[in-house]
Amino acid sequence: MELAIEECLERVLGRVKWFDPAKGFGFVVSDSGGPDILLHANVLRNFGQSSVADGVNIELKIQETSKGVQATEILEIWSEEVGDETPPLEDFSDVSAEELRNAPLKPARVKWFDKGKGFGFANAFGCDQDIFVHIEVLRRSGLANLMPGEAVALRIIDGRRGKMAAEVCAWETGLQIG
Repeated sequence: MELAIEECLERVLGRVKWFDPAKGFGFVVSDSGGPDILLHANVLRNFGQSSVADGVNIELKIQETSKGVQATEILEIWSEEVGDETPPLEDFSDVSAEELRNAPLKPARVKWFDKGKGFGFANAFGCDQDIFVHIEVLRRSGLANLMPGEAVALRIIDGRRGKMAAEVCAWETGLQIG
């Protein structure tokens, strides 16, 4: 039975139209057109994230159901804004783009994050200082929000405010690289 289901899965590239963690779902628009694709919070959690920013690129597996097209697995999420073309945040103005790219990814847990205030803190394993996480770094990393206790991987630099996250990734990314 599982083989028949797997045969129905299709890989799709698209963009997140919107995602609301409070509602537990959102939608993706396929680059090749067609109906909106339902993205359920459980599929996002299986990828290791609790949120995703509107407009980011996404590759996923989809399946046609009686209720429409639904995402069954996320393969990759990325933002086109990340890179040398995007002006650095003021907090990182003293850090070169190469230093930002080469900072190691470290597994961490979110201490707290307040989307309204635009920042929060995390604790990286092996580091006794809190790591400052700015909402703009979150957006550039393709995320919209973080939940207390959420496992993430952080690219950490020494910034104007002390230890700062320069990038936020899924926990599994930090384990694979770190």
